[in-house]
Amino acid sequence: MPIRVVGFDGDDTLWHSESHFEVTQTAFRDLIRRHVPDADADTRLAEMEMKNLSVYGYGVKSFTLSMLETAIELTEGRIPASDLEVILNWGKKMLLEPTELLDGVESTLRELSQSYDLLLITKGDLFDQESKLARSGLGDLFLGVEIVSEKNVDSYRGIFTRRGIDAEQFVMVGNSLRSDVLPVLELGARAVHIPYHVTWHHEHVPEESMPASGWHRLSSISELEPLLSRLDES
Repeated sequence: MPIRVVGFDGDDTLWHSESHFEVTQTAFRDLIRRHVPDADADTRLAEMEMKNLSVYGYGVKSFTLSMLETAIELTEGRIPASDLEVILNWGKKMLLEPTELLDGVESTLRELSQSYDLLLITKGDLFDQESKLARSGLGDLFLGVEIVSEKNVDSYRGIFTRRGIDAEQFVMVGNSLRSDVLPVLELGARAVHIPYHVTWHHEHVPEESMPASGWHRLSSISELEPLLSRLDES
């Protein structure tokens, strides 16, 4: 069937995100080591994030709360309020960062919007994601926006039902095998994986566990339009 709808992830597919987390985590590691020189701040923070996902969800606010909790735990409550304020300000800074588009995104989406219905399907904090989209200048190119707490089979199925989308006419584009590829393949749709140079550990999927067909990998979003044209013709 011909492609009718193309879904796009936001963070690290259309605009930079994980690199901001990486810079902040480096600063967090340095701050903690000033108090506890032998602390494994990275591992403890990762564990805290996983523990807190069901409570705070995804995004900068969740990350900031997990940093605060990790700092208090690793220092056994001795961390001064001034350092907690520093961590809070890192979170605020991340939330106010300009939306920096990846290379080729705007021109590709403008071209694709002439032939397909485009959906933004992303997870995280509603206010944060809406703000990123507003600052991106891409909002007018999307037929709709879906901000979900988790990108899994049930959430995609719900989107398909609400919007009357036939899975065979849908392609999802994103940087995460776990969130943007595997769930849509299970529903009979197709997917395009465009890796980002930094991937959050929670999104990693062993390459050998991936299905042999139904999805494609590109090195740049600029390669997307020719691929979709070929898929339409096949």
